[in-house]
This record gives sequence, structure tokens and C-alpha cells, in this order.
Amino acid sequence: MTVADSHRAVEAVWRIESTRLIAALARMVHDLGLAEELAQDALVAALEEWPRKGVPDNPGAWLMQSAKHRAIDQLRRRDTYERKLREVGRDMELRQESADIELDDPIGDDLLRLIFTICHPVLPAEGRLALALRLLGGLTTEEIARAFLVPEPTVGQRIFRAKRTLADKRVRIELPPPDELPARLASVLEIIYLIFNEGYAATAGDDWIRPSLCQEAMRLGRLLAGVMPDEPEAHGLLALMEIQASRIPARTARDGSPILLLDQDRSRWDRLLVRRGLAALGRAEELGTLGPYSLQAAIAACHARALTPEATDWERMTALYRLLSHISPSPIVELNRAVAVGMAHGPARGLEIADSLLDERALRGYPQLPAVRGDLLARLGRAEEAAAEFTRAAELTRNERERALYRARATALKDSAPTETFRTT
Repeated sequence: MTVADSHRAVEAVWRIESTRLIAALARMVHDLGLAEELAQDALVAALEEWPRKGVPDNPGAWLMQSAKHRAIDQLRRRDTYERKLREVGRDMELRQESADIELDDPIGDDLLRLIFTICHPVLPAEGRLALALRLLGGLTTEEIARAFLVPEPTVGQRIFRAKRTLADKRVRIELPPPDELPARLASVLEIIYLIFNEGYAATAGDDWIRPSLCQEAMRLGRLLAGVMPDEPEAHGLLALMEIQASRIPARTARDGSPILLLDQDRSRWDRLLVRRGLAALGRAEELGTLGPYSLQAAIAACHARALTPEATDWERMTALYRLLSHISPSPIVELNRAVAVGMAHGPARGLEIADSLLDERALRGYPQLPAVRGDLLARLGRAEEAAAEFTRAAELTRNERERALYRARATALKDSAPTETFRTT
């Protein structure tokens, strides 16, 4: 294996394992900043050793073992070594763990602990989200800045202050007491769904989807529903993620290019995930009034229950979006409602809603707004205007697959090729 091959292997393993590695280390050393440093040290060691010795059979475990050895060395050099080891409580265990140690904690879950810790009330909401997207979603500060429409230095400061606050307040990396769980639930749900969305529709890069992030978010969602079985929105979020994830096998062609929802081969949808998602939605409905995630799951279920695109209940979907806009108003909800209304009542009605969002500050730089307008304009026969909108969408997106899709639509419209309806993915 060449040095370049080894480095690619290290990068691939790091993408998959880094969040779980940091979460496990944070639980051990009770210091999020130190956990990141230890993980980075392990990454540097892999970059040095793997080209010479080859990629180990269990690369994730190798990184964990390397980081844990460095954790012991760090603790030994501190005056508070004995106290720290008592807090960690794993001195002999850490010495004896074998190289094939698993990253999973058999009695709990490090990532779920870390998410609840990040959602501690000592942190402001924007700090929680920025830190979660950086550590758990793997986004760069630039990507997070684009998502929140704020300058990149602002995001960097939010992340820095969040980590410093957790350290200064000596917040432990652990699940809070049961009576404190509900107060943090909304933030935890938001973070898990942000992780899922980054996997389902990658913000940037060459891949349209990142299935490993979707799988991790669903795993966390199942754990959360088990920890809080009487919370309707825990089941609602799980339902939403599983129904959406059921489409992943059909969302890309062999070359990785996107296949939009109404073009997908529905026989390739994962019917087990559909059934599980519908069951979770049913549980949410049994437990009480539907919240934002449960309503979005109900909208996704309209697609999941339709065996063909023509069978989709667009009327029900528009009604659900109307309800969602009342309990959780946002420009993005309105944009999605524009798509549903355009399908149920014609593109002119949908365009009216989309046009009303043009001055929304939150949607400036959001590529889906011109993409939706482009589709609705194309369906109205306004090909030149539609092409301009898809060109703008291509300029705004940071995802290469999405950019290629929008450019293809623009070219087709300019060449007066037959247009297709915009399809949610």
C-alpha cells in the first residue's frame, strides 16, 4: 500500500469514527477540549504509522487504543493524577484493554451522553448547535456559518466559548438525572436531526448523501426513544428519520448522481424502514398531540404510503404543512408548503407562496428557493426565467452533485428540452 493509499484510509476511518472516538474520550477525561486533542494525536500517529506498518484489521479500535494510552500519559503528568484517575475509574482497565477494543460502550452510549451534555442549559442555543455540528456532524466552521447565515469567525467564537464554558463550569459528560431530561429534549432532538440531515443531504462535498451519518442519527434516535418512551416527539423524530432513510437506496444512480423523489424506483425503498417508521409515527400519535417532528413524519408518510407518485395524497400533505406552519413557523416550512401546494393546486398557486419568500433573510443563499421557483416557472412554461433560477441555485449550493443537477436542469431549459417537475428528495 502506498503512502497516499494509507492516508486515504486514515481519512476514511477518521470520517467514520471521529465523533464516537471524541465522545468516548470525553466521557473518560471529562474535558471536551482535551478529548479533541487526544483524538487528533491519535490521528497524527495513524498518519505516521499506517504507511509503514499497514492499516490495522480494526482501525477504529486502533485509534481508540492509541488515544487512551495518550490519555493515561496526560493524567500522569498532572498534579491531580490520582484524583483524575478516581474520576475516570478505569486505571487498571485502561492498562489491560487489548488492541481489539470496541468503540461501543456496552452499558450506555457515549454519543448520546455527549449530546445531552452539549445541550446543558449553561450553553446558549447557538453555541449548542454550532458545537454539535462541528463535533458530531463533522461540518467545518465555514459550512456551519453558511447554514446559520453568519460570519465564519462568529461560528468559531461560538464553538470556542461553548467548549470553554463546559470546562469552566466543570460540566460532566453524562446523562443528566431523569427529571432533567425533558428540559433538554428539544435541543437533543434538533441536534440528532441536524446530524441526520447532513447525512441525507450533504451540505458540501462530492457526495449527495452520507449514509453513515443517517445510520448514526437513527441509532441515537432509537436509543433516545428507549430512554424517554413516553415522549411523543422522540418517537416522531425516529419515525421521520426512518421513513426518509427508507429512500436512500433509490436516491442515487450507480455513478452517484441524484435521483429525485418522483423519479425513484419505489421497489428499492427499504420497506422494513417504512414499516418501522410508520409504527413509530403510530406510537407518537397514541401518546399525544403531534409536534413538529411528528407532523413532518406524517408528511413523509404520505410519500411512503403511495405506491406510485400519482397516488400521493398532496391535499393531505398541504393540510399537514399548514398545521406545521402554525406550530413551528419558518421560511423553510413555507417553501416546502409551496412545493406541496404546487402539486395539489397547480404551479401558479405554489409560485405565489415561493415568491412571498424572496425577501426572507433566512433564505438568502439557500439554493432550494431558486430551485423550487425554477421548477414552478418551468411548469408554467416560463423556460427562460426557470433556467435563470436553476443557474442561481447551482451557484449557491456547495454540494457538487446538487450543482450538477441544477446545471443540467438549466441547460435543458435553455435548449427547450421537455421540462420535469421539481421533486423533493
